[in-house]
This record gives sequence, structure tokens and C-alpha cells, in this order.
Amino acid sequence: MKWLRALTTIPIIGPLFRFIEQIIVNYGAKRIARHFSEYLRPVVADSQYLKNKSFNIRHSVYCEELKFEPPKADSLETDPFDSHAFHCVIQHKESKAFAGTVRVVYSSKEDEVLPIEKYCLSTIDDKEFSPSNFPRNKICEISRLAVPAEFRRRRTDKFKGAATGTINNESYSERELRCFPFIAVGLYLSAASLVINKGIEHVFVMMEPRLARSLKLVGIKFKQIGPVVDYHGKRAPFYITPQMLFDNLSPGFKTLFDGLQADLNEQLVDQPTLLDLVGVMEQFENSEDKLVNKKCLNRALSIYNNYYAEYKTYWVFN
Repeated sequence: MKWLRALTTIPIIGPLFRFIEQIIVNYGAKRIARHFSEYLRPVVADSQYLKNKSFNIRHSVYCEELKFEPPKADSLETDPFDSHAFHCVIQHKESKAFAGTVRVVYSSKEDEVLPIEKYCLSTIDDKEFSPSNFPRNKICEISRLAVPAEFRRRRTDKFKGAATGTINNESYSERELRCFPFIAVGLYLSAASLVINKGIEHVFVMMEPRLARSLKLVGIKFKQIGPVVDYHGKRAPFYITPQMLFDNLSPGFKTLFDGLQADLNEQLVDQPTLLDLVGVMEQFENSEDKLVNKKCLNRALSIYNNYYAEYKTYWVFN
């Protein structure tokens, strides 16, 4: 694809090759969307068990691998922003292993600041997009995206053994490996689904410009609102809205987004009566709406699975 990208910059014939490149990207995206939904699924981390899985992935990436944060005795990387954030993980269906995590930090009141407000507010030089210009309940920040090393390795890499805690690449098929490089895209789209579900309109991200360029190829076009600074590596502040996402997302990755959104919406609690299993079943018994009943049953199953996992984990380790 490098040679094709080079041709897109040539005057006169460039637009033609850009059109061809887009066709190839869309075709590949639709194939990736099929593979992704076949082998991977997004999961809302709404129990302590699932949140700990997310925190453990973050620890392996941010503390052990990248060494951005000091290691923790419990191998869980957390910070104060987790108390006002939605968490999501990607799970490999067959092995049940978790292939990535992301969080959406929200703000419902003045003292709930975003990470970018606390640490990098001065980097936003386009003041039109300062978080302070928007209602607190309409802003959020996507952060702590992490993909474990075992889901970033190719089949040709050597397996280093169980002592390293990695998963043997040979346990995945060639078709499964094709969609693994797009786990990060899946995480961003999952975060976007959470943002839309919660009615949030303004999204901030601190990320590497090269990652922003990669996401732009699939139609996730962030607006850079400040210079590159040294913050956990070379990063810059970026901004996007749900409308900006919809306006630019390529058709192929729109298919992936639709699948992720449908999956996550079935898991999300959107009414107070669905806060626990009793509330779910009361809602089910009092509703004749098939869609509501389906969501109630899915939610009840999710709650049961989460509590069963926590119960089983408690008795195994205690």
C-alpha cells in the first residue's frame, strides 16, 4: 500500500489513486468488521471484576511495558479519574482473554475535571475548543487505551513461554490474526458508542500525532487543537464530536461501528430500574416491548455472569 499512497500525492493522477485507495480501504474494512465480530466482542466493564481486568491490562502496558507509571503491588493501574469514567474491554470470544481496554472520563460537576484539564490544559492553544466553553455534562476524554502485547504480535514472532504471561500465537488462526491490528480502532469506536449513548457531545484525547494519522485513514478524523508536548511520550491534544465521526467514517468501518454499538447498547444500563438484577426482572415483567425485554434478558445474563465470575474468583483465591 505504500506505493499506492505515494501515487496519491502526484498531481493530476493523485485524485484517481486516492479514489482507488479508498475502495481498497473500504473493502478491507468490511472484511475486518466481519472478522472482528466473529472473534472479538466489546464488553462494558460495569462490575469490579471486569474493571480489575481493565486495570490489569493497563498495568501490563503502562507500568510494566512502557514504564509510564510506577508498578503497583496488586498489578492494577488506577487513578482518581476512574471514579468518574465509563470503562470498556474487548474480549476474545473463544479464549475469554481480554484483548484491550479503554475508558471515557466524564464530568458531571465542576470538581470532576478531565485529565487534559488537570495536566495539559495549557497545550490547548485553540481556545475555541477549551473544555470550559462547554457544559460539564457534555464533555469527556478518551484515555488509558491499552492493548496487551500478545494481541499485537504476528504469528511469525517466537513464543517466549508461559513464564512471560503471554498467549501463544499458535492458539489463534490466521483469520483471527488479521483483525488483531484493528483492536485499537475497535476500542476507539467502542468509546464513541459509549459517548453517544450517554449524550456527550465534545470529546478530547491526548495522543500521538502518528496515531491520529492512522485513525484518519479509516475516517476517524480528530482535530488537533494544540502543539505536540512530552506527556507520556510525544502527544498532542485532539478534539472530535459524534457528528465529526459520522461525517468522515468510511463505509466499511461504519459497519464495524454499527456492530459494536448494537452490542454495547444491549449491555448499557439506561434506566434506574436496571441497576440490579431485581430491577431488571421487574422491568421485564412490567413491559410488553420486545426490545426492552430483550435488553432486560441480556442485562440479567450479564449481571449473572459478572457476579458468578466474582463469586468464583473469591472462592478460588480465598
